[in-house]
Amino acid sequence: MPHVDDYRFGEIVIDGRPYRGDVKIIGEKVVPNWWRREGHYLYPEDIEDILSSDAEVLVVGTGAYGVMKIDPAVREACERRGMKLEAYKTTQAVERFNELSAQGVKVAGAFHLTC
Repeated sequence: MPHVDDYRFGEIVIDGRPYRGDVKIIGEKVVPNWWRREGHYLYPEDIEDILSSDAEVLVVGTGAYGVMKIDPAVREACERRGMKLEAYKTTQAVERFNELSAQGVKVAGAFHLTC
């Protein structure tokens, strides 16, 4: 499982590699330059790959200041799939992602790096 080494506004470091665009982590895969239908809003179609994965928990980083909003349909889609959704400002989301990963939980991450 990839490990998030560091996060600061506009940059995240995963397994020693810096990324300067929003990212998703699904299983062993890092998906760089993650674009959403609307930049500061999260819809189910933005995370279809996560919803079809075997993740038990989805941790969403809503940005440094928590600007990204999550459409209620995302929570409903996660519930239908039996996946727990946790959302935090990105600093806390990174900490929670690493914590769950270290516990052996099948966790996916979706991290907005700015705002």
